[in-house]
Amino acid sequence: MSLLLEISSGICLLIGSFLCFSGGIGIIRFPDFYTRMHAASVTDTLGAGLILIGLMLQSPNGMVLIKLILILICTLFINPSASHALAKAALHNGLIPKEAKRANQGGNKSSKL
Repeated sequence: MSLLLEISSGICLLIGSFLCFSGGIGIIRFPDFYTRMHAASVTDTLGAGLILIGLMLQSPNGMVLIKLILILICTLFINPSASHALAKAALHNGLIPKEAKRANQGGNKSSKL
């Protein structure tokens, strides 16, 4: 049973770390504020949740487990609310999202079948 807890804890920690890392890459690579904020908020919420679950599986003390559960609950409620408030404030202050470039919208050229 202990081996199963260690393996599942390690998997949660690795996946959570990967998600946090990929969110950081998303902040660098995405073109505008809204896509950057979306990448950071979604991956950080899920990544932090998985890291906390991995730590919960490793905690031998009940008090540590309760504290980690409280941190997880706060994280799951605060991160989405904060990113929504940030996006709403940016939109309210006039920061408009960039439009995606459309490669082919059709036109006057006929298509070959």
